[in-house]
Amino acid sequence: MWTRIGDIDRMFDTMDMLRSRLNRVFTEYEGPYGEDYGWQVFNGSPRTNLYDSGDSFQIIAEVAGLTKEDLNIRIQGNYLELSGKRRPDAPEGYKVHRVERDMTSFTRSFTLPAEVNADKIEAVLQNGLLTLVLPKAEAAKPKQISIS
Repeated sequence: MWTRIGDIDRMFDTMDMLRSRLNRVFTEYEGPYGEDYGWQVFNGSPRTNLYDSGDSFQIIAEVAGLTKEDLNIRIQGNYLELSGKRRPDAPEGYKVHRVERDMTSFTRSFTLPAEVNADKIEAVLQNGLLTLVLPKAEAAKPKQISIS
């Protein structure tokens, strides 16, 4: 039987520690699937939006804190791969006490709805947003057929 409030506090602290360790175990093995049915993004990966303007696709990715040297963009047909590496930003000689920003590498891949013209792709990095304009290949653009 407990005789002091301190004993009860220690019991709750132990239960909290167990709960946090179990949460860590389950999130490590959960992978990218969850309540969003496969659309959940791993921590550290940039969130992206894909738009279709008719003649081209536009992808906007959040890559705050990255430079163009930290990013790598590859395309083949309608397969796009965006990868990069977040580097530690602690000043030289400082001791780190807390890190909440992921300092890891990431890779995101997309299968676009149509093939794009790789020679005319435009990429702009501004204010932490990477904007890619991917013109569709001529074969993928809709054609109007006149009736005679």
